[in-house]
Amino acid sequence: MTAPSPPRSLRKLVVVLGDQLDRHAAAFDDFDPALDAVWMAEVAEESTHVWSSKPRIALFLAVMRHFAADLRAAGRMVHHTRLDDAENAGNLAAELSRALHTLRPAQLVMTAPGDWRVLQAIKATAAAQGLVLTLCDDRHFYATVREFAAHAHERKQLRMEYFYRAMRRQHGVLMDGDKPVGGQWNFDADNREAFAKAGPGAVPPPAHFAPDAITREVIALVQARFPDHPGSLDHFGWPVTRQQAQQALELFIRERLPQFGRWQDALWPGQPWLWHAHLSAALNLKLLNAREVVQAAEAAWRAGAAPLASVEGFIRQILGWREYVRGIYWTQMPGYLDRNALDAHEPLPALFWTGDTPMVCLSDALRQTLQFGYAHHIQRLMVIGLYALLHGVQPQQVHQWFLAVYVDAVEWVELPNTLGMSQAADDGLMASKPYVASGKYIQRMSAGSLCAACRFDPAQRVGERACPYTTLYWDFLLRHEQRLAANPRTVMQVRNLARVNAEERTRIRAQAESIRKEST
Repeated sequence: MTAPSPPRSLRKLVVVLGDQLDRHAAAFDDFDPALDAVWMAEVAEESTHVWSSKPRIALFLAVMRHFAADLRAAGRMVHHTRLDDAENAGNLAAELSRALHTLRPAQLVMTAPGDWRVLQAIKATAAAQGLVLTLCDDRHFYATVREFAAHAHERKQLRMEYFYRAMRRQHGVLMDGDKPVGGQWNFDADNREAFAKAGPGAVPPPAHFAPDAITREVIALVQARFPDHPGSLDHFGWPVTRQQAQQALELFIRERLPQFGRWQDALWPGQPWLWHAHLSAALNLKLLNAREVVQAAEAAWRAGAAPLASVEGFIRQILGWREYVRGIYWTQMPGYLDRNALDAHEPLPALFWTGDTPMVCLSDALRQTLQFGYAHHIQRLMVIGLYALLHGVQPQQVHQWFLAVYVDAVEWVELPNTLGMSQAADDGLMASKPYVASGKYIQRMSAGSLCAACRFDPAQRVGERACPYTTLYWDFLLRHEQRLAANPRTVMQVRNLARVNAEERTRIRAQAESIRKEST
């Protein structure tokens, strides 16, 4: 006769992942400290399933440990497995299974996660223990996945701009009654300036928070546990608490937002921070709520502290792109991960892990990324991502690299931006055209500063001084001529091929192939 199971010791166990660090998350609704508990786990798998950089690992661990301490200070029972615990099994599923066997909760609850792989692992673990997993909506987003799916179902073709306008109307953001403030929805045309030849001038220093005892302990652990992983922790100063994240938001609104829009696409060598917000990590780990960020930006405009073009451009990234990519991810997974519309199969060049390349623009962006775990969106899209796209790198390898190196990378936001927006691998679902350009784009957006220090000439597509971006750009047009000619947004680029004779085409292809061979 089978012995009876021991009684349930907890009413509810709340699962908290490393990107869900908000005491007011939906999973905590109706939380009773006398009946319920919180479960968190630091596991090696989350740092090794992609070769995560040291800054990314350290940020997640530091924020988790501060959050666990905050919960305990608030009187909540926290079962927190640390990375260096002797019994740590190394992956979420095994650690959760061990906790469920010991704690025997009657109910398992969590806020909807940001990674499809993680969700499947937790679902399977709960099912194996005979528990129903209750998923709560993530209130850090304006739209639920169900609402996005309904929006997508009503349209033959998805476009972020129309979703963004619907969100503005629904939530009354930057609206004057039924009309957008300023008489137009989008001020993107006002937000594409390059710096003058003299450069960006005096740029405010980024928000920087000196590591406290908890963070210093994490940094030492990461250095010891992951010594061969890329990146540096010498300059680690990201916000790791809710209070620090709020301070970073206040600094951005006061010091950077007024110039954010004007210079958001500008590049300058040796300037990693410029006028960007640096808030994405705090947003994605849920130290900040998207609503408070949008409200702070709109309030700055209404108070006359920031121009409308800057504020609208910033809000569009949060209320538009951020919400849109999340909807794409959860309505398209798991098949989205395997898409490769351009049939790209080149291996990721080794220089992505070192920054060792004579291309000054690419070296600058890669070295900055590896040092800080950060690059702004134009560096990601139109320097690093552009090179991978023109080179023909398999998009899944590009995705794994982006997920590994950036401190703000959570798969729901990183995958659609990389595979869809950057690598054009989803056949136009995320973006209506591939974002391709020659080296002249980088020359223009850096006011020539990057190219002036480089041995390559962006105006040349073949020869010793030909810019690899320019060579690979023309090779990309040749390889995908038929597809691009059928797209109204790229047909003019393809028409320029008519001026390239057969001999020149052969030289372009040969030089492009040489670039690829040299990078392996």
